Amino acid sequence: MSFDKYRLNGKFALITGAAGLLGVEHAAALLESGANVILTDLNKSALEDIKVVLGSEYDHNNIYTAVMDVTNLDLVRSVAEKFTQNNISVDILVNNAAIDPKVRGDIGLQEMSRLENFPLQEWNSQISVGLTGAFLCSSVFGAAMSRTGKGGVILNIASDLSVFSPDQRLYKKGGLPNDMQPVKPITYSVIKAGLVGMTRYLATYWAEQGVRCNALSPGGVLNGQSDEFVCRLSNLIPLGRMAFRDEYRSAVQFMCSDASSYLNGQNIVIDGGRSVW
Repeated sequence: MSFDKYRLNGKFALITGAAGLLGVEHAAALLESGANVILTDLNKSALEDIKVVLGSEYDHNNIYTAVMDVTNLDLVRSVAEKFTQNNISVDILVNNAAIDPKVRGDIGLQEMSRLENFPLQEWNSQISVGLTGAFLCSSVFGAAMSRTGKGGVILNIASDLSVFSPDQRLYKKGGLPNDMQPVKPITYSVIKAGLVGMTRYLATYWAEQGVRCNALSPGGVLNGQSDEFVCRLSNLIPLGRMAFRDEYRSAVQFMCSDASSYLNGQNIVIDGGRSVW
């Protein structure tokens, strides 16, 4: 049956930034399809909490955790070596780790999210996690996949902002001059567009060894935003609403399984139609 191709029994999937909003959902999606999931993040206690939550719904024996800093190549390699020593090879890599800068609009002498004021330290930090981290993890785990003879899957989590610019009107605050208005920082767009470029590069790099690479670009996800923001964004979306956090699970299952065995180098945008309006 065609649905059998969605099964991931016996596969090991490693998720970076697993303690984040969608990291948990990606893990649930893969566990639901039968995969063993390795949750990685910087926050050990958050990883353990997530393991307990997921273990209440799925087999806890299929859930592993590892503290990993995606910006540190030695630490990424040490995590890979740890699992290799236990005869575990990663079949699926989900590059999900990111710093998502929240647009707050706190009144001060300068609005630091604006391009002309944006700190170089923040640029370096966010690029290091969201883009360099994906490069380092791909270089370690992707290379390992290419040597197994089984191939594998790399899934980069991008954003609908990989295909269009942020609409800064969403973040406008009343009573502030233009040069004090908060904005979505430049880093987010650069990182997400960079991930799509990396996806295309990796899709050809190990293709002969059976390693596929694709990107998933979610739209805005409901997560306690103000009613004003939700209304503004919903008006830009043909479906008239933001996404629920579990609405990307099926896409992850498809893109990480043999159901998408001929999908390679693509950026799948799931944004309620915002990018086509």
